[in-house]
Amino acid sequence: FFGLHVTRNREMEALLDKHFINGQLVPPIKGQYLECINPHDETVFGRFAAGTAEDIDAAVSSASEAQKTWGKTTGKQRAAVLNKIADRVEAHKDALAKKEAVNSGKPLLETIWDIEDVSGCFRYMAGNAEALDARQGKKVDVEMAEFDVKLFYEPCGVVGAITPWNYPALMATWKVAAALAAGCSVVLKPSELTPFTCVDLAVIAHKEAGLPAGVFNVVTGDGPMAGAPLTAHKDVDKVTFTGSVATGKRVMQACAEGVRNVSLELGGKSPILVFEDADVDSAVEWLLFGVFWTNGQICSSTSRALVHESIAEKLMEKLKEVAEKVVLCDPLTPAKDGVAYMGPLISKAQRDKVLGFLESAKQEGASVLTGGGPPPGRSKGFYVSPTILTNVESHMKVWREEIFGPVLCVKTFATEQQALALANDTWSGLASAVLTADSQRSERVARELRTGIVWVNCSQPCFCHAPWGGMKLSGIGRDNGEAGFNSFLEPKQVTAYVGKEPWGWFSPPGFTRPKL
Repeated sequence: FFGLHVTRNREMEALLDKHFINGQLVPPIKGQYLECINPHDETVFGRFAAGTAEDIDAAVSSASEAQKTWGKTTGKQRAAVLNKIADRVEAHKDALAKKEAVNSGKPLLETIWDIEDVSGCFRYMAGNAEALDARQGKKVDVEMAEFDVKLFYEPCGVVGAITPWNYPALMATWKVAAALAAGCSVVLKPSELTPFTCVDLAVIAHKEAGLPAGVFNVVTGDGPMAGAPLTAHKDVDKVTFTGSVATGKRVMQACAEGVRNVSLELGGKSPILVFEDADVDSAVEWLLFGVFWTNGQICSSTSRALVHESIAEKLMEKLKEVAEKVVLCDPLTPAKDGVAYMGPLISKAQRDKVLGFLESAKQEGASVLTGGGPPPGRSKGFYVSPTILTNVESHMKVWREEIFGPVLCVKTFATEQQALALANDTWSGLASAVLTADSQRSERVARELRTGIVWVNCSQPCFCHAPWGGMKLSGIGRDNGEAGFNSFLEPKQVTAYVGKEPWGWFSPPGFTRPKL
């Protein structure tokens, strides 16, 4: 793979152009393929199977059959398999990270961290699986001695998972690891822009870690031909989706037809509030990291900066200085201390969309502090310069809509109440950040922000141990943490009448009903 001989298995070096169904790599039933484009140089990176409803049917059938046995395993048994998956992902870390860097355009250091998090997430969910055994049959005190009530937790069943391109293996793992830990079988449809490492993940799980055939299936392809048949499939018990608000609405409609379990992690337009007592150097670090990380393509990007007017001028000077030091790079560029790297956007369509936002901002009267378009001197690659916009007004498109690119929009505020009003005035409810030296204010503001995630004196840290998801149009349900794990379980109460006397609904003569 690109001359990089660092893996222990040549299959991980290859770009696999097949689906993974029932424990095997299989070609698409209709024999159709699509191509992925390298966002750095615009060449063809590789081809992959273009799944259709027929492939989805085969995968769901395989998952349904496997569910009959996988769903009856103990948490301890499932944990053993998940820990083995984590071990094997670690063994292939270098190859997987390099493959994702080239495919997604993210700098290599970032994809290395992502693959390390894949391994960590499988280990965390293995712990949840094992702990589930102790939760089974737990008694519930209903304050009536005549009844014995126990709680059991059963897997939802067959899970259809649809995942995005900005964290190909990691966001797939958030869903797959939790589902497998809960005892569910899975059919995964990864983004057609970054399908390869998701197929690799299934190969590792089954061929190297011993996951039984049919438990984890991957069908590659685009949304209309593969994603839509998966979300509408009558034998899929739960759908979990990460992507745009518009597509999320269609997924929810498909699930509504069968009244099926659905969780959605959708878009965001997250604010970051910088108060007058915030450390300027630290604020610059988190402001830029919060919007340029993942090449600006992250649903939780803190792209709406609200800066106290008393420090705005000083902060803008420093932001401009540091932003202009960000190096646009070939994604395979090795990390170097003291250098912040940023790669290309995922596709021509995404780059053109971001450039369209920048043009609208200029037309509506925003000022470009730095960046504002394609980088000079680059004829190839889907690059956009790190951009900071000032004099942004609340009605502007760049302030209201999700850009999904390296663009920071800045407004000033005078009071805490004004900052909160501006921050909450949005359709989005995924994430937010507060930068201040006042701990009482940070807690007060955090509680007032209508988002599922609030960062204090930082931006973008994400842990598989804590729930991830939002409010409002940012979705329903959560990935990660105990909440994410529990979302793949169906709680069942088993209630037994253990009273010695008849219940006496019809109250025969001489019968005294038990006291409630």
